[in-house]
Amino acid sequence: MFKSGERPSPPPYGKPPHNQPEGDVFIDVNQKIFPFLVVIFFSLILRVSSRWRETEREKMNAELSYLKAQINPHFLFNTLNSIYSLAIMKSDETPTAVVKLSGMMRYVLSEATTDSVSLEKEIIYIKNYIDLQKIRFGESISLDFSINGTTNGKQIAPLILISFIENAFKHGINAEEDSVIKIKINIIDEELFLNVFNKKVAVHISEENKSGLGVENTRNRLELLYPKRHKLSIFDTEKDYLVELSIVL
Repeated sequence: MFKSGERPSPPPYGKPPHNQPEGDVFIDVNQKIFPFLVVIFFSLILRVSSRWRETEREKMNAELSYLKAQINPHFLFNTLNSIYSLAIMKSDETPTAVVKLSGMMRYVLSEATTDSVSLEKEIIYIKNYIDLQKIRFGESISLDFSINGTTNGKQIAPLILISFIENAFKHGINAEEDSVIKIKINIIDEELFLNVFNKKVAVHISEENKSGLGVENTRNRLELLYPKRHKLSIFDTEKDYLVELSIVL
C-alpha cells in the first residue's frame, strides 16, 4: 500500500511495466523499426538501380561512339578507292562521282553523328553509294536495286544498312565472272525490310578488309539500338551470300 501522495516506483531500467509483458515490448519495437528498415532497403535498391541504368547508358554511348569511329573511315576508304579507279581510267563520270562522294561525306560528317536521321537521307546516301559502284563497274555486273514504300516522317539510326550493301559489292564483283547483286528495300508501315543478295565470285581482298569489320559492327549496333525490334539473318553458302534484315523503326 502507498501512502497518500506517493507514486509507485518506476520499474527497473529495461523492464516493462508490470502490466506490459516483455514480449509485447519486443513486438512494439519491431513494429516501429521494421517499416524504417524497409524504407532504407528500397531506397538503396532504387539508388543502385538508377546507377546501374546510368552505367548502362554510358556503356552504350561509348560503344556506339567507338563503332561510328570505326565505320566512318571504312566508308571513306572504299569510296575513295572507287573515285581513284575512275580517275585512273580517265572516265568522263569522274566529276559526277566526286559530287556524289562529296554528298556522302557531308552526310557522314554532319548527319551520321546524331542518334537518328530521316530515313529519306539514309536512303539517298545508299543511292549515292550504289551510283558510284555503277559508274565504276558499268555493265560488268548484273545489278537489281529497288525501293518500295514511303520514307515520310520515318527515322533510322545512321549508317545502319550500308555495310551489308557494301559487303555485297566487295565480295560479289569480278569482271571475268557472272557477277550478280540484288538489293531490295521495302518499307511497310513502321517496318523496314532489307534484302541483299550477291553471287560469290573470285576476288582479291587485302588482309585489312578480310575481317568483315563493317558487318560485325552493324550487328553490334543493331543489338544496342534495336533490341527486340530487329531480326537479322545471314545465309552464307558456297555459291552465294544473302542478308535479310527487318527493323521496326
